[in-house]
Amino acid sequence: MNSDQLLRTKINQETSRLPWTELLKHFASGTVISIAPQLDLVEVAVQISNDNISLVQEWLHEQSIAKVSDEQAKAWLETDTQLWAVVVKPWILVQVCA
Repeated sequence: MNSDQLLRTKINQETSRLPWTELLKHFASGTVISIAPQLDLVEVAVQISNDNISLVQEWLHEQSIAKVSDEQAKAWLETDTQLWAVVVKPWILVQVCA
């Protein structure tokens, strides 16, 4: 396995399913990033880990990734939303469970 495959495997093993309520303190500190459903959570984490700035900037521009907004956080709290989450320091990447 090359280093990219090892990183992808490591990140995949570190993902977990959590209720939004478990992430509220991290949201309050501004470290939670929402990943759009059309993107692969693990792939985004790999690209951020690899400092693929051009791709991350493209996703930011398209709003495919963004800090969780107050409105989004409130909606997730009201519906007890379940999320897939993975840490890519200093960020916590989340994606709504399908």
